[in-house]
Amino acid sequence: MSEATDATDHVAEARPGPGARPGPNGPGGPSAPAVGAVPHLRRSLRRFDIVAIGVAAVISFDVLGQLATGGGEAVTWIAAIVLFFLLPYALLFAETGAAFPQEGGPYVWVKLAFGRGAAALTTLFYWVTNPVWLGGSLVFLAAEAWDDFLTPLGHGTPADWTFKLIFIWCSILTAVVSLRRGKWITTAGAVVKVGAMALFTLTALVYGLRHGFPGLGASGSGFAPSTAGFLALVPVLLFAFVGFEAPSAAGEEMHNPQRDVPVSVGVSAAVAACCYLLPVLAILAVTPAREITGIGGFMEAARLVFDIYGSWSEPLLTTAALMFVFALLTQGSAWMIVSDRMQAMVAAEGDFFSRALGAFHPRLGTPVRMNLLSGVTATAFMSAAMALAHQGDADAVFAVVLTVAVTTLLLSYLVIVPALVALRRKRPEVPRPYRVPGGDLGFSLSASLVYLWIVLGSWCALFPGTLEPLLGVSYDFHGTWGVSRITFEIFTLGTVTVLLLLGALGRVRQRWRPG
Repeated sequence: MSEATDATDHVAEARPGPGARPGPNGPGGPSAPAVGAVPHLRRSLRRFDIVAIGVAAVISFDVLGQLATGGGEAVTWIAAIVLFFLLPYALLFAETGAAFPQEGGPYVWVKLAFGRGAAALTTLFYWVTNPVWLGGSLVFLAAEAWDDFLTPLGHGTPADWTFKLIFIWCSILTAVVSLRRGKWITTAGAVVKVGAMALFTLTALVYGLRHGFPGLGASGSGFAPSTAGFLALVPVLLFAFVGFEAPSAAGEEMHNPQRDVPVSVGVSAAVAACCYLLPVLAILAVTPAREITGIGGFMEAARLVFDIYGSWSEPLLTTAALMFVFALLTQGSAWMIVSDRMQAMVAAEGDFFSRALGAFHPRLGTPVRMNLLSGVTATAFMSAAMALAHQGDADAVFAVVLTVAVTTLLLSYLVIVPALVALRRKRPEVPRPYRVPGGDLGFSLSASLVYLWIVLGSWCALFPGTLEPLLGVSYDFHGTWGVSRITFEIFTLGTVTVLLLLGALGRVRQRWRPG
């Protein structure tokens, strides 16, 4: 037997893998539809671990700065998104994640609802978001923080390249280790992330009480919402609040997903709402709007407010920068842990090039080959983003590559959300330990509201500046993005086109393989 056993033979029928504990809704139980258990898995995720993975994956420092560039109205729109998007979104995925706890999460849900073809393409967009994000905005943000607050790296220098490569591959390697050990890395990242945001928010409050809140009085930083501000912020806002279903990709590695998933989704969503709303408000309160940048927003604001610590300000700022970089690294790790499992399931069923990519390591219980493919993809995208840096400044590059990740992830939800509705109709016999309030009507209304948001966000991410003229709002594309529309669309539409071709090629290539 090879070191990494192929999972293909285990996806045709439902039966528990090693370490699985059967139950009324567990793998192989009455609620488990005809999807297979993956071999070499061990149940190692308890409720706290699921919450930690959700927090580590979803709450993002790179989004904080980008949201803060929207000025005071960003706070207003965050509050609106929490009420009218995050709440129904959390309800939908809490119910579905508890009812269908098979390994693969969203991939299994779309497969059961619409078939393997739709599931394979949807999962490709969901998966590729993460190496693109890791090799794009996360690594650029980490390098900028390291360069400004720890050791000078420069831009495009050998030191800059070396740092970014180490960052990417450390994140990948933490996803390679067994989940029993790897979960502690993401848990540490979640704790550090929430701790850093809490420290910054409290410090900003003390700073403001001593020196005033110059940001709140600056022109253009009022909280009144505007159409232009809404259209600019909605893709990033939605990106900030999706992903709480991600731990369900490791559903068969949870001790009790039926009980723990709904609670974990609720807790992590509440934590995320606070961790976006309060730090963004703090950044805007202490920093004049004209000085806020997407790539440096959080740490530059921290440099300002940490001045209240006197002689301790520099060592505390250095510590905060280390926490910042570590949190970004573990954020990439958390997404690699879950999305690589989903894409490995696609490969194991013969819908993505080689079935060997779907192998789970017999000792580690992780899809090592898919992890390594993610690392190669992240490295390639990082190299492409570095090339783009020659056409614009660092902040412009950061905004564009973040938008690419926003686009691919939101497009995947255009299929995932309808799949949840279809499963409720097609699989009424599956026990649902948690149900959305209001029954079928409440579920359908929540799904419709979430879907409308996703459609709007996807369009604004792919084609920024196209709705504004229809609503009488002026839009300066180059002034907004720092690059031409052609350069922007090469990265966004070009990425989507490449993914569609890659998905088709992956299916055809596997069909043509002998045997």
